[in-house]
Amino acid sequence: MITEIKGLHHVTSMAGDANENNAFFTNTLGLRRVKKTVNFDAPEVYHLYYGDEVGTPGSVMTYFPFGNMPKGRRGTGEVGTTEFAVPKGALGYWKERLATRGVTGLHESAFLGENRLGFDGPDGDGFALVESDLRGRAPWTGSDVPEEAGILGFHGARFSLRDAAATGELLSFMGYQKDESDGGITRYRIEGGNAADTIDLEEVPDARTAGQGAGSVHHIAFAVENRAAQLEVRRALMDTGYQVTPVIDRDYFWAIYFRTPGGVLFEVATNEPGFDRDEDTAHLGEALKLPTRYEPHRAEIEGLLPPISG
Repeated sequence: MITEIKGLHHVTSMAGDANENNAFFTNTLGLRRVKKTVNFDAPEVYHLYYGDEVGTPGSVMTYFPFGNMPKGRRGTGEVGTTEFAVPKGALGYWKERLATRGVTGLHESAFLGENRLGFDGPDGDGFALVESDLRGRAPWTGSDVPEEAGILGFHGARFSLRDAAATGELLSFMGYQKDESDGGITRYRIEGGNAADTIDLEEVPDARTAGQGAGSVHHIAFAVENRAAQLEVRRALMDTGYQVTPVIDRDYFWAIYFRTPGGVLFEVATNEPGFDRDEDTAHLGEALKLPTRYEPHRAEIEGLLPPISG
């Protein structure tokens, strides 16, 4: 069994309009944009990162806004809901705030004793706010969201799967422990990591297969402390038969990727070096940062990218 994984690192999704995406996460949800860079494989597309003050692993939602990309089709084989943690008692504030701002899909529920508020992102993304203990976390306080209600980071994620058994076995191998079930949803929790420590598997055998597009999660990333731990995870996965990519330098972390039995793309990302490697904390996310290989083409790339307000 793998012991190096420490919970979630980040979740990366696809979007349509960059300005709409930026406004939703920084203004509506009150997160901080901690990095403005580009898709390393398509530099004419932004890669935007949102999180807490420093982009702590376990807090960071990232997006590729592809402009006029068609919206995705919800279904099986995907991360159906990305869950953010908020302080206990905060859901009333968020229900009013999101309703006032025209956010759709608002619905309250509970799961395993936790109060939840589901809602849609601007491209139909599936989100939920879950009331949680602080667990040493603090929200970004640079927005108009009061500190006592601010988003603390991720709570976890909920997968939509036709058959959850093989993905459950993989999570167990990755160090997650099978927890409680309610209906067709089973929780897996990892001990000794960060506070973004739950994965829920929802089995929906009769649902159609998801189709990726704007509003779809592209991949979900799990955190390891450093590159040595990442290599141990890669070796263990490959020994078990998974096809894992070589280590890829993403400037702010190193990454490996593999496809799960349920169809979801997993990444394992390092907590090092972090988002302050090329910007000081006070100015994170302000300037366009480019990978070294793209710096000679900065003028051309900036001409292709739409200006972002704020």
